[in-house]
This record gives sequence, C-alpha cells and structure tokens, in this order.
Amino acid sequence: MKTSDSSRSGNRTGSTRREFLAGTSLAALGVTSVLTGGVASLAPATASAAPSEGPPEELQDFIYDLEKGTKGWTGPGGSAKEATVAEFPLSQSIAGVSMRLDVGGFRELHWHAIAAEWAYILEGRVRTTVISPDGRTETDDFDTGDIWYFPKGHGHALQCLGDKPCHFLLGFDNGHFSEFGTFSLTDWVSHTSPEVVSRNLGLPARLVAALRKKELYIGPGKEPSERQPYNINPNIEESQSRHKFRMESMPITETFAGGWARIVSVKEFPIQSTLTAVRMNIDPGALREMHWHPNADEWQFVMGGQGRVTIFGSQSRVKAMEYGPGQIALIKQGYGHFVESTGDEPLLDSVQQPDLRRDLNQSMACSEPAATGRGTFWAHSRTDSVAPNASARDHCQERLIPVELRIRAGLAVRF
Repeated sequence: MKTSDSSRSGNRTGSTRREFLAGTSLAALGVTSVLTGGVASLAPATASAAPSEGPPEELQDFIYDLEKGTKGWTGPGGSAKEATVAEFPLSQSIAGVSMRLDVGGFRELHWHAIAAEWAYILEGRVRTTVISPDGRTETDDFDTGDIWYFPKGHGHALQCLGDKPCHFLLGFDNGHFSEFGTFSLTDWVSHTSPEVVSRNLGLPARLVAALRKKELYIGPGKEPSERQPYNINPNIEESQSRHKFRMESMPITETFAGGWARIVSVKEFPIQSTLTAVRMNIDPGALREMHWHPNADEWQFVMGGQGRVTIFGSQSRVKAMEYGPGQIALIKQGYGHFVESTGDEPLLDSVQQPDLRRDLNQSMACSEPAATGRGTFWAHSRTDSVAPNASARDHCQERLIPVELRIRAGLAVRF
C-alpha cells in the first residue's frame, strides 16, 4: 500500500485518501465521524426511518424431505432420489441426491456438463473410477465417512464394494442440475448409428448390435474384487489430483459448547474448489450459535437425530422449522440462523457451505463499545457494556479499517 511522505515520517498534517473516502461515505449516511490517530470521535446524527413500501414477503419454507419428497428412480442395482429446483425451488445453488447401490450394483460411466459432484459415504463401501478430460484416470475405494469430489466434465463410474449395500449423499454446485439428466455412456451409444459406433470403437458389427438400446443408469453386477483394476492401456497416465479425502479420519476442526465439527475446505482438499464440507455433531439440547455466511448459501442434510433451524431474513422476518433424518435445509446467503438439537440423540449434520462464516459472538468480540461507552454492538439502546464471549474474542481478526461510528439508536459498529 502506498503512503505519503508525511505518513512515513510520522508527521501527519492531513487526512489520507482512505480517511477522506470513509468520511465522505459516512457523511452521505448522515453520520459525522472525526478520525484521530485511528480512534474515532463519534457524534450522533439525526436519522429518519427507512421508507416502507408495504409488508415484506414471508420467508419461504426451507426444509425438504429428500427421502420422502419424491418417488425417485428404483431399479435393478439400486435407487436414487434427488432435490433440485424442481422439487425444492429455494435451493438454486445446490442440488442433492440420496443414492443406494445393491451389492455389486454400479452407476454407469457418465459426466456432468454444468456441475461438479461431491459425495459423503453414509453406509457401506464404494469404488470410483474417474477420467479427467485429458484422459488421466484414478480408481479409489471409499469407506463410510469418506468424501469425493469430481469437477464438472470429469467422467466417472461408481460401484458398491463388499457384501453389503452402500448409501451415499451426492451434492452438486448447481441447483438446476438433475442426476437424471447426466451424460451417460449407454445413452449416447444407443442413440448413435451402429456403423459409427463400430468404426469409432473398433468393434465388429455383431458386438455393436448386442449393445443396449437405451440408457442403463444403474445396473446390477457381481461383487467386485478387492484388488483395484489397472488401466487397460498402461500408457495412460494416472491422475495426479486426488479425488478422495478421509473426512472422518481427520482431527476435529472446531469445538463449541455441546458439539464439534470437521471442516474440509479447498485448503485441506485442493480439488474441492467450489464447496466446503462440514460434518457436525450437536449434543441433545445444545445450540449451534447464531451466525451467517456472507458469500454463499448453506445446504444441510440430517444424518441422525432431531433438530430445529431458525432463520432471520431481515425486516423483522424470522422462521423456525423442525427437521430430522433424510431431510435437508437450505439457508440463503446472508441469512442469520442457528440450529438446536431437540431430540434424545445427537443431531448429525452434513453441511455444504462456503469457507467463510461470521458468528454473532465473534462480531461482538470484534466490535468494542463506542468511545463514549454508552452503547454496544449487542444492545439496541442499552447503557451498560456487554462482555462478548471470551472464546469469540480469541478468534477476532485484525480490523481492516479503524473507523467506528455511532448511530443514534445506540448501536456501535466496527468496520
């Protein structure tokens, strides 16, 4: 950052450009602020209430039952149920699928043009093969609690391992994506001239004639060998970008009163570039504190237990809804919310959200009372000072711009 000569020498005889712009912005809001050595001298200003244009729209329902909401697809080899904008209109940014494969069952080779795929193994074991657009391949075996991430355009196939069925949760970073509208190998080949298929694959016409005449999607199969297969062509390079992460094996990332969370962002799992995954455990009667996400929506799937989510959508709008196993919640970007564990068992959540979160306690810790000491971030017209959560204060980040202002209602805000 550039500084003036007078700033370097410590003899400040005028305002910096940042201070000038900050002061101009505050003046436009009808608030007077005088900056002295990085500490604000504050003065209340007369402000009128915002004009009303009629009552605000009611908050939409934000819970959807993924397991019971739709019939889905069921056939030999497994089943799938999805929640896209067609079933859950509120969820514009994330679509979800609950998929089950029978012993030996497989999801055929396919790819997604408009969405990346994230998965969490709920039960059983799964083998995946992924092919990157440049032809490199990778085969991995997944156990319960593992996650995978396939960028859009990467071809992949899935198969149930072991002698028990498997169940996994899929998440896609586009709410308009449908699992039933993927680019599948059998769908393409069955709608292409047999002559072209024969020439392209180098197969005799009699073999091409025996291929399926429609899309397979999920099919039955034999229990695969524990030994992972090798590339048919040994000259194809194996992928150097790992698509597997052992989430349940990592240390607990965050603890809070009555619960804990494991958080996997792009920092821990570099290929997972569009989502952050959180596995959260909330004890009976405990609370996941009030917070919001400034950059993206939050999508939750309940793995076990019972809970209540309460959201705050500004303009005095608050809504609470109960949820349980198999149900999902979508909290829109910027909406304040908190989660209560209301059952007798711990509430188990799998969450996809951005890496950035803002907690109310943390915001309080980072917002000191105004210079006069008459108001706090928390109290709307209180005259005493509220001490924020000590642990939240420990997480307070360095303030970017030391400008503090006082609004007449008694609210002190730190920018």
